[in-house]
Amino acid sequence: MPKTLLQIDWLTVLIITVLIGFGWVNIYSTTFISLEENIFDLSKIYGKQLMWIILGLVISSVILAMDSKFFKRFANVIYIFALLSLIGLFLFGKTIAGQTAWYSFGAFSIQPAEFVKTAVALALAKYISEMDNDLSRFTSQLKGFAIIGIPLALIMLQPDAGSAVIYLAFMIPLYREGLPHFYISFGFLAAAIFILTLKFGFSIFAPVFVAVFVIIYLFNRKKKPKLWRYALTLIFALGFSYSVNFILNSVLLPHQKDRFDVLIGETNDIKGSAFNLYQSEVAIGSGGWSGKGWLKGSQTQGRFVPEQHTDYIFSTVGEEWGFMGTSIVILLFSMLILRLFHLAERQKSQFSRVYGYSVLSVIFVHFFVNIAMVIGLFPTVGIPLPFFSYGGSGLWGFLILVLIFLKLDAKRKSLD
Repeated sequence: MPKTLLQIDWLTVLIITVLIGFGWVNIYSTTFISLEENIFDLSKIYGKQLMWIILGLVISSVILAMDSKFFKRFANVIYIFALLSLIGLFLFGKTIAGQTAWYSFGAFSIQPAEFVKTAVALALAKYISEMDNDLSRFTSQLKGFAIIGIPLALIMLQPDAGSAVIYLAFMIPLYREGLPHFYISFGFLAAAIFILTLKFGFSIFAPVFVAVFVIIYLFNRKKKPKLWRYALTLIFALGFSYSVNFILNSVLLPHQKDRFDVLIGETNDIKGSAFNLYQSEVAIGSGGWSGKGWLKGSQTQGRFVPEQHTDYIFSTVGEEWGFMGTSIVILLFSMLILRLFHLAERQKSQFSRVYGYSVLSVIFVHFFVNIAMVIGLFPTVGIPLPFFSYGGSGLWGFLILVLIFLKLDAKRKSLD
């Protein structure tokens, strides 16, 4: 254990520690009433979060004390237990706000989806590192997709679309290990078609898309492109665009439809579906350059921003710490992601590299989507800011996810 501590990447630990500490300071502000209150009061949000942080130190010590080879050896077992924890929710789970996503233990609840990310990362790393073929083969791709898709489907059934979105992050390590560009391109194309059709409608999108597509084909004709590929892409694009209205009105839940309407500016009901976003933007915008000061934000102290201690915690930073505060938070997350990228690339074993890419991908998607959501560039989907937002499951889940990687990195020379 002492030797392992010397080999741990302490820069990563320092960044995470600063994020957790600054996160707690902002969580305290969102639920602050009087300075005379005990910060260890477990009936308060900040008291519970402090308890999660302290217990997180214990969990961290346990992970660092474990044999680094344990994680690869038992990756599949951990994955199976993770799936069982999701299935068990349908029998023993607690329903909150229409989602059966928690196990309740008195005043405390645990959300297994936060821990399943680690299980998926381990299982994916084990599969890729042990298979005797590559991801350019369709059968290999299907197995990788299944590892990601099974928990994603179970989470969608809760239903928790926000948590499910995060599992798409695992496409990044697959891409790093040889997944064809087609899937990434296909995903971005589908997302662009969906948003553009919502914004302009099929009658406008279709002719414009066809015209652009023909121009691209003619521009590349000297390279003798395969016409059938272009034709299939065009058919898919037009077919998907035509089905967007059906998806919006018959597949998505009413509150999900409202969030897309808010995103594309189809509704500006600041007392209804756009209330959260409006209050968040007001809070961030009012902070100016240096903010109003800790515990002095009128939006925050007035409790105008719903769920501000969880999904909208970044709005507290914007109001009370201003542009300087938000810039520091973004800089810290950027440093963390770049550091994880560096650590992943220096791994000597493929298992550790794939797991490292899974870690940085999950954190990046959480960070990007949460910030974009709070400032109105992404629909509200209930995704917390890693190490920053309130929640024991989220905090522990991220700590376990990262610390396993730091343990693997510390022992990288012996994991060849």
